[in-house]
Amino acid sequence: MERKRGWDTLLSADTHHNAVGLLAREMRRASSPLYYPIALCLLRLLTREKTSWELPAMAFLVEALDCPDMTEWSDSILEILSRRLWSQCTEMHRLVLRGLVLLSKAPGMADGVRSLTPSLVELLCYTGGELVGMVLSVLINQVQDRDIPISTPTALRLAELLPPLFGYDNIHVQLLSIYLFQKVMELAVDKSKQLLKTHVIYSLLPLFFHWHHENQDVAEASRKALLRAAGLLKRRDLVKLLKTEQPWRFSECLLENDKRRAVEYACQALPYLESPQEPVREAALRFIGIAGRYMRGQRVELQVAINVIEDMTPDSAAVKSLALQTQEILRAVQRPQSSPGSSSLKISSRRCRIGRLLSGAAAGGQRRTYSGNPV
Repeated sequence: MERKRGWDTLLSADTHHNAVGLLAREMRRASSPLYYPIALCLLRLLTREKTSWELPAMAFLVEALDCPDMTEWSDSILEILSRRLWSQCTEMHRLVLRGLVLLSKAPGMADGVRSLTPSLVELLCYTGGELVGMVLSVLINQVQDRDIPISTPTALRLAELLPPLFGYDNIHVQLLSIYLFQKVMELAVDKSKQLLKTHVIYSLLPLFFHWHHENQDVAEASRKALLRAAGLLKRRDLVKLLKTEQPWRFSECLLENDKRRAVEYACQALPYLESPQEPVREAALRFIGIAGRYMRGQRVELQVAINVIEDMTPDSAAVKSLALQTQEILRAVQRPQSSPGSSSLKISSRRCRIGRLLSGAAAGGQRRTYSGNPV
């Protein structure tokens, strides 16, 4: 404790509970005969009453959760943690979630922790930073390697809440959210799968763009989840492209078979133009350019896309060039079609021009981003 400056930390009100946790770890290693009786005493007190020192008491108790002698008190421990799951105290909230992460790994605690699933799912709406990663870890531990079916309400709620976390500013949270989304698609009960399809459809683009992530783990996790999503939607054409790792053809294939969603897809792609990842921005620009082919007559939506591209954050020369090409494609589509008396040669020429622009954008992106790998 002296070497780790634990005694100084113990004297500060703000860090007192951290020092108690450190003391618990050192005591477990050096004074195990004292360790268990103290943990049991704190457990009994926390079960009966709420005290002014419950935060340091919880810090000590959490360190004891994986101690074999504590297994007989698992129900009481779970009750203590569940009562404080929605604590307004950030440090208490962190300790409770850390305790649940530990308990969710214990086979004998699976049923007890699973009873907290609805509350844990809702915590995804209100928790951020390190804590959202803990919530995701608890949820994943419940389903990982256990193949336990996920109920319809839970599956639908997770399918709604997880996609926004795919772009979280923490790689660990991104990976956990994508992996959990894949498990939801795999383990949802049969009657849920039809209801899940709408959510899965709107997860296709986020997963596709994260397939271009510079982090190889995120890119591969996205590809696997995208493959599961395409399978659930019975899109054999997309499955084939994913298995052969042909992301440059994914956009055309998706839009060709779902033309009526072109405007929705284009709007969904616009926020990715501000992604911190250059390959993601490039993928979004190429997608919007391809989607423009299916948006003729949607002058307002086309203009919105053009304006957003114009307002993009200054970028590399390659992205600037692709942005200009994409704007030209959208403006060409936006122009009114020729009257019936116009020359068919002009119409044909315009179509050829749009085709050349699209081909140039796609080829440029393929040369820059793809070399047989998803990133």
